[in-house]
Parts: sequence; C-alpha cells; structure tokens
Amino acid sequence: MSAPYPHRRRYASDDPSTADLATSWEASAAGFIAWARKPLHDSYWRYHRDQFLELVPPPGRLTLDIGCGEGRLSRDLKVRGHTVIGLDASSTMIEHARAADAEIEAYVGDAAALPFEDGVADLAVAFMSLQDIDDLAGAVAELGRVLEPSGRLCLAIVHPLNSAGVFADEGETSPFVIAGSYLERSRYVDTIERDGLAVTFVSEHRPLEVYFEALAAAGFLIERLREPRVPETAVTEPRSRRWQRVPLFLHIRAIRS
Repeated sequence: MSAPYPHRRRYASDDPSTADLATSWEASAAGFIAWARKPLHDSYWRYHRDQFLELVPPPGRLTLDIGCGEGRLSRDLKVRGHTVIGLDASSTMIEHARAADAEIEAYVGDAAALPFEDGVADLAVAFMSLQDIDDLAGAVAELGRVLEPSGRLCLAIVHPLNSAGVFADEGETSPFVIAGSYLERSRYVDTIERDGLAVTFVSEHRPLEVYFEALAAAGFLIERLREPRVPETAVTEPRSRRWQRVPLFLHIRAIRS
C-alpha cells in the first residue's frame, strides 16, 4: 500500500525478493503491524477508511475479509454489526489479528484457494490487498465462488495511476511522472519512514484493465467506483496536498451476477 509520506520506491520486476508477494509480506509483517497500530499514523484512518466504509452494505449473513492483515478492518466491521471471518497469507498477521480480538475467526490461507464453501457469504471485502496477492485472477474467481448470487464485493486497491508513477519532488505542485509503462505489470517496493517507524510494502502494479477483466470473468458487475481524494482535514503539510490532484486509492463495489 502506498502512502503520501516520505518514501523510496523502486520498481523491481526482476528482483528475486519480490517474486513471491506472500513471502515478502510475511517478511514485512512485524514492521507493518507496528505501523498500522500506531493510532492515526497510517493512511487507513487519515485518508480513506471512512470513504471505503460508505460503500460497504449493512451487515448481513457473513462478511469475509480477504487479505485481512492484522485485522483492523475486521474489527471495525464487527463494531458495525458484521459477522466477520478474516483470511491472510501471513501467519504473523493472523497471529496478531487473533490476539487483538479472539471472537473474530481468522485463518492463514491462500486467497486463490479459499477454504470456504460455495455461496457461504453475502459480502466480501478486500481492502488494500489485491495488489499484494500473487494470483489476482484466481483470488477474484474465488471471491465470486464463495459469494452467493447478488452478494457484494467491496475492494480498495492502490490506484493504478499511483503505482505506475511518482512525484518529481516534494513540492505541493510537483509534476506526477509515469516512471515506466502504465500498461505493463511490474513489481515495486515502497519503503516508507515517518515518526521513527519504517515499513516496506511489496506490491504489483497492474493497469485497470487487469482488475476489471478479472472481475468480469468472475461474474461481477461494477455498482460503484470512487477515486477518493485526500480530505482537506488530513492535509498537514504542503506535500500532502499533491494527493488532492492525483488519486492514491481506488474503491469499487461490485455485485455477483
């Protein structure tokens, strides 16, 4: 997941350390958990959690949180009345998710081979996880399988424009530059440091077409699409305002046909 903080990005499609996204995220899990659990530190609270939750339907039979990480969204959904089961490929993330709330079921597993029955849920969320999953098409197909007909999928990803480029400098009016090819898939590594904490995000850039084709192949129809801008209340320094011109994230709600 990318964020509007001082960071170093390198594109690493030929870097063996990023060949397996699940392994890379397990290696980064401790740093991410410390980053994610510092109150109001991460973009989750500051920039787009509330906007994402506006797309989430009211609680129903069962909500699956795929790529749940250390469980913060699962916990927020539980507070809102959802019965939630979380899944993540990282055993460290799941260990911490269970410790934070033992009432929420959470499992280590592969998003492209979900351990759930067909049509078991009426809602699935994939919040900032699909760009970090190796087999995107397989994961989206599995989401279609485990949702009942007319079930909803709500997802947030790093906006493909964001993952394709960088700002030229730290200035408020800095031009945004596509660093390589937007249309080609590529692995990248973001290392972000702020307030004494550092975290590494390893992800795959994919153009919009790749996501939308995966959704269509799995029988999903898009209901809502949003490109939330950084809210004015979160602009604490001039460089943050750059993200009011270029989208950080993409939010989608889709229905299983």
